Amino acid sequence: MNKTALITGGSRGLGRSMALHLSDQGRNVIITYVKNEQDANEVVELIRKKKGQAIALRLDVTNFSSYENFVNQVNVHLKNWGREKLDFLINNAGHGIHANFDQTTDEQLDHLFAVHFKGPFLLTQKILPLLENGGAILNVSSGLARFSFPGYSAYASMKGAVETLTRYLAKELGPRKISVNTIAPGAIETDFGGGRVRDDKVLNAMLASQTSQGRVGLPDDIGGAVAMLLSDKAHWITGQRIEVSGGMML
Repeated sequence: MNKTALITGGSRGLGRSMALHLSDQGRNVIITYVKNEQDANEVVELIRKKKGQAIALRLDVTNFSSYENFVNQVNVHLKNWGREKLDFLINNAGHGIHANFDQTTDEQLDHLFAVHFKGPFLLTQKILPLLENGGAILNVSSGLARFSFPGYSAYASMKGAVETLTRYLAKELGPRKISVNTIAPGAIETDFGGGRVRDDKVLNAMLASQTSQGRVGLPDDIGGAVAMLLSDKAHWITGQRIEVSGGMML
C-alpha cells in the first residue's frame, strides 16, 4: 500500500517539485495552498495523469484555529485511500521578506514568526496523532540560517528556530521511531521573494559564483533531495540539518 505525504505549500516552487518527485517514488500526496488553487489543481492533475494519487486542500498556516478542521479533512482523504495514518509531513509553506534589520517592522516579524515557526510547530502537534509510528517529518529551513546576506535577518532567524525545533522533535519522537530532519536549500530559481534569484541576472550570477558547482539551484534539485530523504533507506538519518545548496559559501 502506498505511503502518503502531506506537503504544506505544494502548489508552486519547491513544494510542487517535492510533490512530483514523491509521487514518482510511488507516494500518495496531499498538498496545501492558500490562494493558488489553480496551480495546486495543476499539480494534482500532473500526478493523476501518471496514475498517482493526489489531492489539494486549502490551508492558511497562520489561521491556527482552522487546523482541527484541516486535520479532519486529511483523515477523511486518508480513509478514501484505504489508509489510517499519514507517513510523512513536510513543513514547507513559507514566504520571504527582504528588509534590513533596522527597517524590519513588527508586522513583518509577526508574520514571519506565524508562517515559519508557530505554524509548523502547532500544525505538527495537530498532525502527530495521525502520523504513523516509523514515519518522518521534514522541516524546510534555508542556507541563510548558516551564511548571512543583508536583508534576511528576520527570515533567517525563524529558520534557525526551525532547525532547533527539529532536533528537539527528533529527540522527543524517537520512541515512536519517527525521524525528523531539516532540509536547508540554498539560492533557488523560483518566484520566492518576488523571484529575485530567478529574474535578476546580476544577482543570479553573483550567487552562482558563491557555489562550488557554479550555478544556483533549481526546484528539482530540492524535490529530488526530499524524495531521497523520505525513502525507506534514509530512515536512520534523524535530527540532522541537510543543506542542499550546491556547496554555497563553503
